[in-house]
Amino acid sequence: MSGPSDYQPSNPALQWIERRLPIIGLVHSSFVVYPTPRNLNYWWTFGAILSFMLGMQILTGVVLAMHYTPHADLAFKSVELIVRDVNYGWLLRNMHACGASMFFFAVYVHMLRGLYYGSYKEAREVLWILGVIIYLLMMATGFMGYVLPWGQMSFWGATVITNLFSAIPYVGESIVTLLWGGYSVGNPTLNRFFSLHYLLPFLIAGVVVLHVWALHVAGQNNPDGVEPKTEKDTVPFTPHATIKDGFGVACFLLLYAWFIFYMPNYLGDADNYIPANPGVTPPHIVPEWYYLPFYAILRSIPNKLAGVIGMFSAIIILCFLPWLDAAKTRSSKYRPLAKQFFWIFVAVCILLGYLGAQPPEGIYVIAGRVLTVCYFAYFLIVLPLLSRIETPRPVPNSISEAILAKGGKAVASVAIALVAAGALFLGSLQDARASEGSERPPGNKWSFSGPFGKYDRGALQRGLKVYKEVCSSCHGLSYIAFRNLAEAGGPGYSVAQAAAFASDYKVKDGPNDAGDMFERPGRPADYFPSPFPNEQAARAANGGAAPPDLSLITKARSYGRGFPWFIFDFFTQYQEQGPDYVAAVLQGFEDKVPEGVTIPEGSYYNKYFPGHAIKMPKPLSDGQVTYDDGSPTTVAQYSKDVTTFLMWTAEPHMEARKRLGFQVFVFLIIFAGLMYFTKKKVWSDSH
Repeated sequence: MSGPSDYQPSNPALQWIERRLPIIGLVHSSFVVYPTPRNLNYWWTFGAILSFMLGMQILTGVVLAMHYTPHADLAFKSVELIVRDVNYGWLLRNMHACGASMFFFAVYVHMLRGLYYGSYKEAREVLWILGVIIYLLMMATGFMGYVLPWGQMSFWGATVITNLFSAIPYVGESIVTLLWGGYSVGNPTLNRFFSLHYLLPFLIAGVVVLHVWALHVAGQNNPDGVEPKTEKDTVPFTPHATIKDGFGVACFLLLYAWFIFYMPNYLGDADNYIPANPGVTPPHIVPEWYYLPFYAILRSIPNKLAGVIGMFSAIIILCFLPWLDAAKTRSSKYRPLAKQFFWIFVAVCILLGYLGAQPPEGIYVIAGRVLTVCYFAYFLIVLPLLSRIETPRPVPNSISEAILAKGGKAVASVAIALVAAGALFLGSLQDARASEGSERPPGNKWSFSGPFGKYDRGALQRGLKVYKEVCSSCHGLSYIAFRNLAEAGGPGYSVAQAAAFASDYKVKDGPNDAGDMFERPGRPADYFPSPFPNEQAARAANGGAAPPDLSLITKARSYGRGFPWFIFDFFTQYQEQGPDYVAAVLQGFEDKVPEGVTIPEGSYYNKYFPGHAIKMPKPLSDGQVTYDDGSPTTVAQYSKDVTTFLMWTAEPHMEARKRLGFQVFVFLIIFAGLMYFTKKKVWSDSH
């Protein structure tokens, strides 16, 4: 990629290969002796981080695809079975799901760095355009991947986004029908998205090869925007850039591991742990955080077609950036006005992301329209105008001269912007998921919270007893097998005890030799049987409301913590909104309905339930279940115990996850430290 190489291996076998396929020389010229500007800062390491994340997403995606079932009736369950029954399936799922967010986080830093330092200017126009193409492919891949778990948010997100194509005149309806494979989102849609989601990452990898090729042809830009003139301005790619990128990747892996092992659901949506239901629309259909700015632009324009055009134009306009900004000085480091407008643009993007998670009403719509105008004005008015009227500061004559005048203001500014972006994005998501019209559940002290949290075995066993004696008459546990009760990290029963517990249940089996279905005692391999034969029977027995399966209830329920708690939650690893909510609802029943509140007939008042009207009657009362260990037989204790048990049913591998996470963190900290001191040694002579 860097042109002809004069590299000649000494090994005869390698010489034979090199004469016929000079791939070793290509690698040597492109990734070993390739001249790299010596003034590159750590923002340039995000290119290596993105390469690593792409490889990680492809690797984990291929393995997950081996176990995934792309069928509307089986997709949701297959994902849960991957997490529960595949060896380290929970790790693969977390790495892939969290990796998508980390991938987009890194690409946004990479793009902002290119925008700030003018990496799109001559002669790197093709390099920049290829980067925009990669970004578009990433957005398509991420959207299709989000649909595959086939949860509520997946299904309705697919419905809303694909419906946008219907706004295209003449061919819109045909495109939507083609995408759906029918007249609504269903099994053909899921199959199409699965196929494309599997294919597109390899297409991204191909465009990345072209991107790197274009980079090595045009040469790397640098913070000062000065082309290398002498050998003093550059250093060999290996070991200098290699070891620096290695240290940057190691630091990034610490953030990545934080989400994988301690905050796997922090960036997700609780509704996606509810199986897709075409008959129930979620109260807030919110895309993933990395789509929010463009979603805000879409919603800010009242006309559907104009909104779609605006959304896609917000991305496509990036391709024309090399010609919209005609300034001769590349780096905003030497352009005072451009630097100020750049940070205004970053703030506009952050605010658009915030508005994208808010309901499209009132002041949010007006603000969205104003910020949409500001977004496009930056590219169409500000940059062309600045290139004509701005007087830049003097640019250094060489990279060597620029190194003597290094500053850290840009680094600090970008860091502040990224922290603010993360805070607003995540905060807006939390606000969008808040329970409307209900009190915020009180926090609890859970044994399983924190980096070293473990399940209280006594609470698990007591919670199982509460479930069996109270909850099991209405609610199933379809993802829990009796054998799970004897597995590590569970309630702590022996295999014999789990088998005895299973035998207390009657399981429908068959057909037998006569072709008849029959009942038999449960076995450890059986799953907890449902109390109803089907959903219709469940609705008929419960006043029209089907009791939900409780296997995932603590992950499928949440509430908005609001500002600034969601920031504290990240650092304290607080992930227990679901358990707090479940425990609060169990204790939130009140016999007296407050004044001004109307409850429909057949419903009960619960101060923590959204809307306050719940079909389920008060399930617990003091003294209802007898504990053998002498624990208090109160509603508060019952609620906490059964919630702990339900947290285990939702996260059976939680203890293994946190234990492995601690080991990985120790390794990464040591590895990052070694990489840092190695980098210092390698770069000591170069500075």
